Amino acid sequence: MRTYVAIGLAVLAVILVASGFAVAAMLRSPDQTETIRDIVIVFMAAEALVIGLALVLLIVQIARLTALLQNEIRPILMSTQETLDTVRGTTAFLGNNLVDPVIKANSALAAVRRALDLLRPGRGT
Repeated sequence: MRTYVAIGLAVLAVILVASGFAVAAMLRSPDQTETIRDIVIVFMAAEALVIGLALVLLIVQIARLTALLQNEIRPILMSTQETLDTVRGTTAFLGNNLVDPVIKANSALAAVRRALDLLRPGRGT
């Protein structure tokens, strides 16, 4: 951690010293400073143009993603929801018409078996 702090302070010191030299150089030759200023303005305009183009591309990509979500993903989700509803209905049907009668039959059979065990001599507890 101390290494990173030391590196950060060294970079800050270099930037401050370089800025001081740049200001001193600009004060000594105003004509050259104007030329550098004009070049920097041109580069800033080109950079703004590139950033604007990147923003336009980003907006187009977001629009395409939105269209994909609405036209492709939503129907898949709706189909999945229909499938889940069908599975729920099938589970409820099987539970009511297959599992419940089997449980009732097994419980009735267990009751009859227990009653017979109680009626037999020596087997009931």
